[in-house]
Amino acid sequence: MMLSVFRMVPGVLLLAAIGFAGKLTEFAIAAYGKAHHVALPNIEYVLWAILFGLALNNLVPLAAVFRPGVDTYEFWLKLGIVFQGVRFLLGDVLKLGSLSLLFVAVELALSIVLMTWLGRRFGLNEKLTSLLAIGSSICGVSAIIAARGAIEAEDEDVSYAIAAILSLGAVSLIGFPAIGHALGMSDYSYGMWVGLAVDNTAESVAAGALYSDAAGKFAVLAKTARNATIGFVVLGYAIYWSRKNRTEGIGNKATFLIQKFPKFVLGFLVISLLATLGVFNKAQMADLANLSRWAFLLTFAGVGLRTDIRALMNQGLRPFVVGAIGELALAALTLGMVRFL
Repeated sequence: MMLSVFRMVPGVLLLAAIGFAGKLTEFAIAAYGKAHHVALPNIEYVLWAILFGLALNNLVPLAAVFRPGVDTYEFWLKLGIVFQGVRFLLGDVLKLGSLSLLFVAVELALSIVLMTWLGRRFGLNEKLTSLLAIGSSICGVSAIIAARGAIEAEDEDVSYAIAAILSLGAVSLIGFPAIGHALGMSDYSYGMWVGLAVDNTAESVAAGALYSDAAGKFAVLAKTARNATIGFVVLGYAIYWSRKNRTEGIGNKATFLIQKFPKFVLGFLVISLLATLGVFNKAQMADLANLSRWAFLLTFAGVGLRTDIRALMNQGLRPFVVGAIGELALAALTLGMVRFL
C-alpha cells in the first residue's frame, strides 16, 4: 500500500507544478495589464495548465515514473467537484424572481437541444457533443470537467470542449459590453443577459462588471442559478450514458446503474445543500472553495498530460464551429428574452 502511494508522488508533484505554473501565468498576465493600463482578456489558469501539460506530453515523452501519479488526476477532479458544491447556494436563486428563473430554465433547455442538434449535424462524436451541450448550458469548464467523469468521455474530447468554451468566453468580454451599450440596456437586463449567455463564471462576472457594478451583481445571481443545476444536469447525462451503454450486453440493469452512478455528484449536492442550510461559516466556505481550486489545478494539468495532439487534429475545426454557431444563437435568443423584461 505504502509502495503504491510513493509511486504516485512524482506524478502528483508534476501535476501540481504544471497547475501552479498555469496559475502564475494567469496572475502575471493580469498584473501586466493592470500595470500598463491595458485591457487584456482573462485567460484562466484552466487553459494554461492544459496547454502546458499538452506541450510537455507531446514534445517530451513522459517518463514511466510519472504515469501513476498523473493518472490520479481523475481523483482530484472528483474531489474538486465535491468541494465546489459550496460555491453554489441553491437559496440564492430565489432572489431572481419567478420570471428570471423561468428564463434560466429556458436557456438550459435551449442550450442542450441546440448544441446536441449542431453536434449531430456537423458529425461530432456523441460524447464531445454532450460535453459542448453541458458546458454551454451550465457553467462552462466546471460543467465539462464534472461531466467528463460522469459520462467517461475521452481526454481529447474534454480538451477540445474546454478550448472551444474558453475561446468563446474571451470574446464575450469585448462583445457583450459593446452590444449592451449600443442597445442602451438597463443594468438588470444586461446583467441577466450576461448571466444567461456567457458560460464560464469568471467571464460572466467580468462581462457584467465591465458594464456596471449593478449589472455585475445581476449577472452573478443569474449565473448562480445556472450553476446550481450542474449536479442535476450531469446526473441526467450520466443516467443517459449508462442506459445507452448497458444495451451492449449488460444483464442486471439496476446493478449496472449503481456501479456507473457518479458518486461525486451526490457529494456535490450534499455540500451544496449543507452550504445552503448555513452549516458552514464564511471561513469554512472559503476554505472548501480553495480546496476545490487546488484540486482543479492538478486536474487541468492531468487533462493536458493525457491528451494526444494528433488525436485532437483528427477532429478538425468542427467543435469550434459548433461552439461558435451555438453560442451566437444562444446569445441572440437570450437577448431576445431579456429585452421583454
